[in-house]
Amino acid sequence: MYASGKYSSRGPALIPRMKTKHRIYYIALFSVVLLGLIATGMFQFWPHSIESSAEWTLEKGSVHDAPLIRLPASSPIPERGDLSCRMHTCFDVYRCGYNPKNKIKVYIYALQRFVDEFGVPISSTGLSREYNDLLSAISDSDFYTDDVTRACLFIPSIDVLNQNSLRIRETAQALAMLPRWDKGMNHLLFNMLPGGPPDYNTALDVPRDRALLAGGGFSTWTYRQGYDVSIPVYSPLSADVQLPERQPGPRRYFILSSQTAIHREYRAELERLKEENGEALLLLDKCSNLSQGAASARKRCCKGQVYDYPQILQESSFCVVLRGARLGQAALSDVLQAGCVPVILADSYILPFSEVLDWKRASVVIPEEKLSEMYTILKSIPHRQVEEMQRQARWFWEAYFSSMKAIGLTTLQIINDRIYPYAARTYEQWNNPPVVKWSSVNSPLFLPLIPPRAPGFTAVVLTYDRIESLFRVITEISKVPSLAKLLIVWNNQNKSPPEESLWPKVGVPLKVVRTKENKLSNRFFPYDEIETEAVLAIDDDIIMLTSDELQFGYEYFNYLYTYKMPGDIKNWVDAHMNCEDIAMNFLVANITGKAPIKVTPRKKFKCPECTAIDGLSLDQTHMVERSECINKFASVFGTMPLKVVEHRADPVLYKDDFPEKLKSFPNIGSL
Repeated sequence: MYASGKYSSRGPALIPRMKTKHRIYYIALFSVVLLGLIATGMFQFWPHSIESSAEWTLEKGSVHDAPLIRLPASSPIPERGDLSCRMHTCFDVYRCGYNPKNKIKVYIYALQRFVDEFGVPISSTGLSREYNDLLSAISDSDFYTDDVTRACLFIPSIDVLNQNSLRIRETAQALAMLPRWDKGMNHLLFNMLPGGPPDYNTALDVPRDRALLAGGGFSTWTYRQGYDVSIPVYSPLSADVQLPERQPGPRRYFILSSQTAIHREYRAELERLKEENGEALLLLDKCSNLSQGAASARKRCCKGQVYDYPQILQESSFCVVLRGARLGQAALSDVLQAGCVPVILADSYILPFSEVLDWKRASVVIPEEKLSEMYTILKSIPHRQVEEMQRQARWFWEAYFSSMKAIGLTTLQIINDRIYPYAARTYEQWNNPPVVKWSSVNSPLFLPLIPPRAPGFTAVVLTYDRIESLFRVITEISKVPSLAKLLIVWNNQNKSPPEESLWPKVGVPLKVVRTKENKLSNRFFPYDEIETEAVLAIDDDIIMLTSDELQFGYEYFNYLYTYKMPGDIKNWVDAHMNCEDIAMNFLVANITGKAPIKVTPRKKFKCPECTAIDGLSLDQTHMVERSECINKFASVFGTMPLKVVEHRADPVLYKDDFPEKLKSFPNIGSL
């Protein structure tokens, strides 16, 4: 039907046109309904807390544009820090919940300016550059969330880094006004300069309820183990002066003291040490002939001679870090950056990040009363160990001290490891610098990433002609449940192995391999007969190990020893018939960056057949050569990869008074 005449530009002619006043009414009504629907949708999908819309950033405006909050004089004040607080009593771990990344979420309060009822700020400095850098780094990290409902940890934007700039009572009142404060539960405060004259408390004096404290001057009296985090006192020179990394080794001075505010008794003792040891010790002080200011802070003087600071620190092997009015000293950071081994004399001081960092590897801690013995103590440290400590000191600075970002993120990682212990960083990850690679030593990742041809482990027994002890070793090893094969390396070219009928009867394949030359390195050759991934290398005189002890721990890297050992180490071992075990430990420690695991009690060596004639270890030169080979191997590797370990892994119920049948490894320590 042709109906074009029924329509006009205003719509179908069949629909009556509204009167103007009615049309205006319905348009207005529709607009109100539409606005209501939009508003309803916005409130439905907008974050459920006003706080979450205030993402922490200074890019939206300067500090002066932050909201002004007045604190009534009657505002509540938190209680002083609870010294009994621990993670299980003062921290709600359930707020953190489960997440697939095992990462806590941190919320930073929006920036506000707090003043008292008379308009006086709670801080004389406001937001410092250091605290701004800290909060900015956290807001840019994976820890940060702008959704307060997802947060596990809350960080106020109130700067309490330096207690000297704070009004204690008013700062505490400001903390209590935070909307999520809840007696400080799950809140974290950062403070580097605690206390004030005359007492200089070693923890922040601001009452803070149950809040965690990342503090820069804790003593054993104020530090809450496993709750607070001891952090370094940041050195402003870290941002202003970039010292080039210097290779470890001897320096111009043996000991250097550069602090200017040393107690007169300590300075007198240092001057006495200087008189006794001469040019080995450089004792610096502030420069009296220079005007005070930023320039003078970077100078030190000794008898009229001016030195650049902190550059002069790189000229000494050891640098003294003495306590001042506060235990924590920014000088520690300067010393570490210089690659100078800090000699710390500050009784009861909790070293920065000591919960995870092994300070024995990077510093020397001496009781204050032994300051007079410092030179003798330091002289007793081997040169090789000093070089390792110099290297470790510099790496500690780079990884954990070099910026407010490094300090802040390290603090959060430590707290994160407490909350998700199953995903925590290992000792090696915290303390081992990136492994140095040599062209002659490659990562074991070149090995096939496929299951081994056989489960269990292969026992490789190196022997010469001690038949009785060899058979005893075979008998004991054969009792180990995980043993897959016995491989006997016969190292005697002048004598044939026993006949087959004389060998012990064992429940696994036993193969004898005759070598062409009498070399100790033959024990680490990757024989084709080895089909397992794990290998136990053992001598024919190790008869004091039980089957349970062998089952409990084993593994070596034969391929690397034979084909990838750096330098001439393998030839040296073969020529001297000594130190093959040390060479293997050097190799494994260098590749893995890990220390050995002690898995059995201390034993006395037993070998009834060993005599002064055929026992290598009974030769008078044997132990002398073992000392020499350590120096030799360290020189080839260019470092000392061996790790100090104070840990021993024992089976569950090892020494408990339980029936033997309930223990998985009842026969440990019986020989």
